Amino acid sequence: MNAVDRQESALSDVILSHWSPVAHKVAMSEEGIRRRLAAIMVADVVGYARLMEADEAGTLAALKDRRRNVLEPIVRSHGGRIVKLMGDGVLVEFVSAVDAVGSALELQARMADANDDVADERRIMLRIGINLGDVIGEGTDVYGEGVNIAARLESLAEPGSICMSQNVYEQVAKKVNGTFEPLGDRQLKNIEAPVRAYLVRPAVVAPSKPAVTSDKPSIAVLPFDNMSGDPVQDYFSDGITEDIITELSRFREIMVIARNSSFALRGKALDAKEVGHRLGADFIVEGSTRRAGNRVRVTAQLIDVSSGKHHWAERYDRNVEDIFAVQDEVVSMIVGTLVGRVTSTRAEQSGRKPPQLWAAHDHFLQGRERSIRFDSETAAQFLRRAIELDPAHAQAHAWLAGVAYVLHSDHGRREDLEEGLRAAQTAVRLDPLDSSGHRQLGLIYSKMRQYEQGGIHLDRAVALNPNDVYASMFRGLWLAFTGRGEEALGSLEADLRRDPFPPAWYWGCRGVAFLQLRRHAEALEAFQHIDHLWHWWLPCYIASCQARLGNIDQAKQSAADVLRLKPDFAIADFERSEWWRDPADLEQITHGMRMAGLK
Repeated sequence: MNAVDRQESALSDVILSHWSPVAHKVAMSEEGIRRRLAAIMVADVVGYARLMEADEAGTLAALKDRRRNVLEPIVRSHGGRIVKLMGDGVLVEFVSAVDAVGSALELQARMADANDDVADERRIMLRIGINLGDVIGEGTDVYGEGVNIAARLESLAEPGSICMSQNVYEQVAKKVNGTFEPLGDRQLKNIEAPVRAYLVRPAVVAPSKPAVTSDKPSIAVLPFDNMSGDPVQDYFSDGITEDIITELSRFREIMVIARNSSFALRGKALDAKEVGHRLGADFIVEGSTRRAGNRVRVTAQLIDVSSGKHHWAERYDRNVEDIFAVQDEVVSMIVGTLVGRVTSTRAEQSGRKPPQLWAAHDHFLQGRERSIRFDSETAAQFLRRAIELDPAHAQAHAWLAGVAYVLHSDHGRREDLEEGLRAAQTAVRLDPLDSSGHRQLGLIYSKMRQYEQGGIHLDRAVALNPNDVYASMFRGLWLAFTGRGEEALGSLEADLRRDPFPPAWYWGCRGVAFLQLRRHAEALEAFQHIDHLWHWWLPCYIASCQARLGNIDQAKQSAADVLRLKPDFAIADFERSEWWRDPADLEQITHGMRMAGLK
């Protein structure tokens, strides 16, 4: 076991296991147990394993300095008590929710200041969760559901932010100088009832360093606002935004921030400079859509982050059938402004073949939206209908292939894999210069254990569109599954710099890479970034990691999650779904699953 494996742990699971009333039920006597209401703050270091691997001594020294000169003075000044310190995190108790949130806001601000002169890859950032609830005290220790919820809320926080429960929000909303973003009801792992959560940040946030560095001009397309007054039309505005991102991504002369990171800032009241610094963008595109019957109005503007100057703005009033021309014109104007080399033959140059029927594209947009939300069955219905209306819609075929891949992973139906193969092959035939068809064909071939063919198409996808971060992430997954874990981690690290708010499944790819290298603690940390158990393979991996690390009780709890999601589960299902090339890689995972009680 290396030094990182010895010191790395996921803070929330340490708390949930060590401070669980069940774990202490036998060992504890009634004497010395006190139940009380407390505000609990849980914080941990983002990317602790990566920092330790890069510079163990330097990281430990930096953490000690931040703890002594930042954390401890702030906690004391707000009347808090440090209950427990761990290598990468801390558990703190406060009497008042206001003190807890005030302490967390000051802590995040001071941590940001301390990072000002530190290289991006060495910056120490925190995620913080806060809950107000009933806790049980034994000596100087506290545990119970009030602590458990705080630990799970911490995992929902973005790097540098704070996530709190509804009961904390009600106490502090009018008493602290912060901005609040509702996250809605969240089903937290191992917590029975949903918890309503909020993100909180200082009212005035000093801009952080750019997340992306490049010698090319970088651009972020923010989600276009739906001005129709009908939330059902959100998919239309999102579709316009995504299509503009896709078309801009075809140009090697610019760096395009990934869709997931741009959409992470939806609805936030941030000025252009702050958005630019959060996303690492030199330029921002923002706009709106208003759809009424057969008419649509699209507005768009291009903003220079450094000066706040509007380089270009335009409004389009068209029939919905003309929306492709509007998108092409928006892209042409933006890229022309940035690099001065877009001509009127934009559509032909990009190799894009717009659908002939608007209804087909509308079904495609709805199918793509359902796919992003992991509603695969509904997505497949919309995408098949789009293809019926327009058999030449390459993007519909490509996304149907991706949906079929997920459905095969869910259910193991051979017909899903066959449909996915046909759809991906058709997408590539219709538009051989589009990366999305190649990335899906690469995944399908890989799942069929045709690894070389899969790698060829994933390489092709990345070469066709270096800005397609999904293609790059899938290639990182392929590298891990085919036994090249170190290369996979290098590739996925680069993806994280380009997409600082990646989709949840990114962390699954990262966890797989660590597992291939037998780095179980870091794999567990990666998998536990995914707070929602949306697929049964995730608790399989978590159970295996926990068992291999000796945490058998936790592993058995994760095994129970597997059976809850898939009551008829058998390890053969996992072996079919996950396409490991080397039997030794697969065996070390399934051995851990058997240790957890899965069969």
